[in-house]
Formats: sequence, structure tokens, C-alpha cells
Amino acid sequence: MLEKKLIQHLEDPEVHEWGIDAAVLRLDTLHPVVSGNKIFKLKHYLKEAIRLQKQSIISFGGAFSNHLVATAFATKENNMQSIGFVRGEAPQNLSDSLMECKEYGMQLNYLSRTSFDKIDLESFSAAHPDSMVIPHGGYGKLGVEGAKEIMEIPGVEKFDTIMAACGTGTMAAGLLSGLAAHQQLLLVSVLKNNFSIVDEVDQLLRHVENKSRRVEYAFDHHAGGYAKQNKALLETMNHFYAMHGIPTDFVYTGKLVHAFYSMLRAGKFKAGSKLLLIHSGGLQGNRSLKNNELKF
Repeated sequence: MLEKKLIQHLEDPEVHEWGIDAAVLRLDTLHPVVSGNKIFKLKHYLKEAIRLQKQSIISFGGAFSNHLVATAFATKENNMQSIGFVRGEAPQNLSDSLMECKEYGMQLNYLSRTSFDKIDLESFSAAHPDSMVIPHGGYGKLGVEGAKEIMEIPGVEKFDTIMAACGTGTMAAGLLSGLAAHQQLLLVSVLKNNFSIVDEVDQLLRHVENKSRRVEYAFDHHAGGYAKQNKALLETMNHFYAMHGIPTDFVYTGKLVHAFYSMLRAGKFKAGSKLLLIHSGGLQGNRSLKNNELKF
């Protein structure tokens, strides 16, 4: 039942023309707020906070952070307080994401971009002993442990290529550590010139035994940089929704889908390949677009 619910095969003439069996793992359907991979990346941080009897959760993000929204909601559900440190000065008008954080009870503190980027998590945690400090995006060993569970979802083992968008590398490291022997991971970076992601993923996996190196990175599908978009990207997102009824966001999953079709048309995938795209959620980001830009 879980496979039937979460794995949606793409009935697409263009995909079939290349002899590919492609599907989408619909993590976006798991929860309306703690969307997609956030459930997995937060899971073990919350369990550890409860075990250690922490009074609150502290985490970090930008003004449009899906991670902060998910953290605020999940913390409230577990009867804990939440504190969010936001990169940048306090805005005159809160973003939809920050308003949701406040609705879920999160206390918002603002840091200059310079101060935010210089945060030392070890000393920060030591200064807040009553709180569980979750790095930006759930980055860290506990985030990887949760993301690895994505690969344990029934039906995922049937695919030989797993394709996902990556930002901080937390989900990427989890997927990589959970790969079966017959599987390859293809990661689409959503940041421009994000070549450091290779070392960041390696760092996250330094304590994982038998970690796989069957991974390939694609750096040319960022549409101008993080949270940037262009006409071609939006057209692909609209086409994909019209054909399959699957909404994507322009920050992560839209770029994943655009990269998939670009690679398909370039003959990247061998006939007979079984390819699974990971829909990592995050659809809230589309709220910053004009009403007529997306058809969903």
C-alpha cells in the first residue's frame, strides 16, 4: 500500500520513447506542513531532544525557509518550544514562511548575514544547554540517519538509478548511505558552482561504514543559482503538472525535473533503466511567484 501511495510511475510518451521506466517518490504527500524530506531529517533530532529532556529546539534558516516552518510545527506537535535564528535583518513585512513559524509558536531572532554565516555550532550549543540545536537544513549525523530511511520505503529497491536535488547535502548523504548494491545516485545541485557539496557529503558520511561512492553530481541545472528561476524552468514545471498532476517547486524539485528531461533528451539514460526521482517537498517556496506563472 505504501509503495502504491508514494511511488507514481510517469506515463509519459517521451519517457517511454527512450525505453525508460521512470517514477516519482511522492514525499510531498506525506504531510501538509512537515513536507517531504523534512520529516526524515528532523525525526532523530526530535527523538534525541525528547530523550535528553531538552526544553526547546533551536534551528536556523532564511526568511523563506521551509526547514524553519517544519521545525516550528514539529516542535509544537511534540509540546516543546522552538526558536528560529533567521539570516538577515528583521523585515518590515514577514514572509509567509515566517508568519507560519510565528503561528506555530516559534520565537524569531534575526542575525546579520555576516553573523549568521559565522555561527560556530559547537560553541552555540554549549551556550544553550537546555536546547537541542539543529543545524540549518537538518545538516548533521542525525539528519543523515533520518534521510537514509527514505531508501527503506517499500518499492525504492526496484529502481537502479535514484535521482534527487541537493542543497546542503544532508538528504544526499542519507540516500547515498542507504543505496543498495545495484543502485546509483544522481544528484542535481540547486546552487550555482556548488562544487564543495562533494566534500560536504563525504564529511557527513565519514562515520558510516561501507559508504557507497556510486554517486554522480550534476552542476549545470541551477537556473541561475539558489532560488533563481527562468522561463524554461517554469515551463517544464507547468508541463510536468499538466501531464502527471505532480506539483514541483522552483527551488528544488522543479530543477530536478528539468534536469531529468534535459538528460533524457541528451541520451543520458540507457534503455531499460529504472529511474526514481525523489520529490523532496518544499512547495511553499512557490508562493513568492506571481499568480499566473504556475498553473497549479
